[in-house]
Amino acid sequence: MTTRSKMSIYVSNLPLELTEDELRQEFSVFGQVTAVNLITDTFTGSRQPRMYAFVEMEERSEGEAAILNLKGKEIMGRQLEVIAALPLSSEKDRKQFYRAKHSWTKTKRQPGYST
Repeated sequence: MTTRSKMSIYVSNLPLELTEDELRQEFSVFGQVTAVNLITDTFTGSRQPRMYAFVEMEERSEGEAAILNLKGKEIMGRQLEVIAALPLSSEKDRKQFYRAKHSWTKTKRQPGYST
């Protein structure tokens, strides 16, 4: 029995007009696409595309083939940037990073800095 290894892919420099269905179609040539998440601007409320997305492929080998073949491909006048997405860090990792970052700024002042 083989274990499946899903792969998440980060895609940037997307044309504003590109839809999730069109992006799914580009990736489905290389295998089964399990999810497409086209990121939109929710902060301002405009819901406009942010020109990047995450695509999840069923198999790591399919994802690697998609990255290899779609990196630099021109779609609607824009060259795609395609890389393997980094895993999300845990809440514990984020807290440790935040504490380390802020403890350094409190203890290591640059010369000439006064409070």
